[in-house]
Amino acid sequence: MLMGHADGISGPGSSSNHPITYPESVLDDEDEEEQILYAASFEELASYACSSMPPSNPFVLSFNNLTYSVKVGPKMPFSVCGKADPSPGSSETASTKVLLNDISGEAREGEIMAVLGASGSGKSTLIDALADRIAKESLKGSVTLNGEVLESRLLKVISAYVMQDDLLFPMLTVEETLMFSAEFRLPRSLSRSKKKARVQALIDQLGLRNAANTVIGDEGHRGSLPEFFGQFGHPIPENENRIELALDLIRELEEAPDGTKTLVEFNKSWQTMKNPMNRTRNVSKLSLKDAISASISRGKLVSGAPNNSILTSSVPTFANPLWTEMMVLSKRSLLNAKRMPELFGIRLGAVLVTGIILATVFYHLDNSPRGAQERLSFFAFAMSTTYYTCAESIPAFLQERYIFMRETAYNAYRRSSYVLAHSLISIPSLIVLSIAFAATTFWAVGLDGGFSGFCFFFFTILSAFWAGSSFVTFLSGVVSHVMLGFTVVVAILAYFLLFSGFFISRDRIPSYWLWFHYISLVKYPYEAALQNEFHDPAKCFVRGVQMFDTTPLAAVPLALKLKMLKSISSTLGMNITSNTCMVTGTDILRQQGITDISKWNCLWITIAWGFFFRILFYFALLLGSNNKRR
Repeated sequence: MLMGHADGISGPGSSSNHPITYPESVLDDEDEEEQILYAASFEELASYACSSMPPSNPFVLSFNNLTYSVKVGPKMPFSVCGKADPSPGSSETASTKVLLNDISGEAREGEIMAVLGASGSGKSTLIDALADRIAKESLKGSVTLNGEVLESRLLKVISAYVMQDDLLFPMLTVEETLMFSAEFRLPRSLSRSKKKARVQALIDQLGLRNAANTVIGDEGHRGSLPEFFGQFGHPIPENENRIELALDLIRELEEAPDGTKTLVEFNKSWQTMKNPMNRTRNVSKLSLKDAISASISRGKLVSGAPNNSILTSSVPTFANPLWTEMMVLSKRSLLNAKRMPELFGIRLGAVLVTGIILATVFYHLDNSPRGAQERLSFFAFAMSTTYYTCAESIPAFLQERYIFMRETAYNAYRRSSYVLAHSLISIPSLIVLSIAFAATTFWAVGLDGGFSGFCFFFFTILSAFWAGSSFVTFLSGVVSHVMLGFTVVVAILAYFLLFSGFFISRDRIPSYWLWFHYISLVKYPYEAALQNEFHDPAKCFVRGVQMFDTTPLAAVPLALKLKMLKSISSTLGMNITSNTCMVTGTDILRQQGITDISKWNCLWITIAWGFFFRILFYFALLLGSNNKRR
């Protein structure tokens, strides 16, 4: 029953093994304003589907005198011709708006309840209060389970919360989605066959057998409502909005002399008829500790501590160890990605197209001064491209953001498990992308080093992909909007490229901007690739008269260039011929200011940047997933 200043009704229900508050979104598919509170563990719901006997030790969720208000900002007065608008709605001071006003009620094990009401009547706020999504200091009143205050840690273990925007992985079937949930929420001690049996039972109980192997986006069966109102004498037409008609009927009854009494009485008799075993549900009350112990003894919860331990330690915080969570998360992500190959295919195609364009534009560069300059340009563009192609991680994670927040809010798995699994499953795709880009460009451009040079070039590309993917993943954990995320990524990567050392060498960067040079993600793979290319001091890029090729004297006849060489030789006191090496690979590195970090250290630093941003991603999730109201 529900009592207080809210438009609501104890809805019709069918038997389950714990109190569940079902909104109209479950009863009909045309209303998306409500939320669902599963006030018990997944395993208890699944286990009841295997048994028709009611529990001998029911749980009772009670809420008493719940009151919640928020501060509303002041309204700016509207002035007309210099005079303030005297309308009564205008105010210069902040006011308080009451969202819950002394709400009380209870839900018993074996009931399905719906919270119905007009938009803005406080339905979502009430469910948030019951689900511990409102800060304790802001919510007045109490929420108890079997008469004892329900601690937040225990609530997360034995319950789950489904928000109104319940995003699911689109390419998973109904059965797969429930199976992954079972693997997260059910303990490791339960065999996979038993978990699967409970999932199958739950599918049957929810009437989803025909949709079990259908992807999530398809329609499934809807609930125990047309039957209820049909027997009440107010049948709902097939093509009408069931919830709107139900609410209209409730409003009509409220205007009648007896109010909704007839509906309430019919609901009691209807539930007794549908669930005759519920007649004996008023059994002796147990303490919360004893009720949980009874559930543990029935195998519905798994003890994480001895029976004589404190209540909050009787059930483990997480059902599975970290490595199991990582395995399940990885399996789910890989399965979802496998069924959407176009996502990786588009990214691979972009890398291949970029590599082919670079290979044809910079095809077989020579060792002339111009060729040396073109090699610098190739490496700068290649390394920056590896970062820009990583921007696809933003929408990929933002799609999972609400799923992640929902699942971790009730301890389905650790945030650290998600970060580790997310990192591990990204590596194979990065390896494929790196091989594709390196193989497409290395020999076509004519880069130096042979097979060993190719291997180092591949690892440099891989490290750049890793660092870029980690950086973009971290930003996706901070920025909640796709377009804003793309804007931030493009802007920051542009700055990284500017201070990488290609456009202006380190020695020429102003001292007050030098710090940006050292945090540039493009700097380290760019310098590593340059050192891999120009490491040989015996390889010459400028010989004799070639020193004039990048000057206005390039058009001077060869004979005149030779005369100028003789003049320069006599002036410098050394013999410079047309074959004398003037600039080697190490000279180019020195000119670019690449003298302080070896290529291997550049590689390790790039990899370390990737781990650093993954750690930041973890803290972003840790701090940013607290979605309690204040």
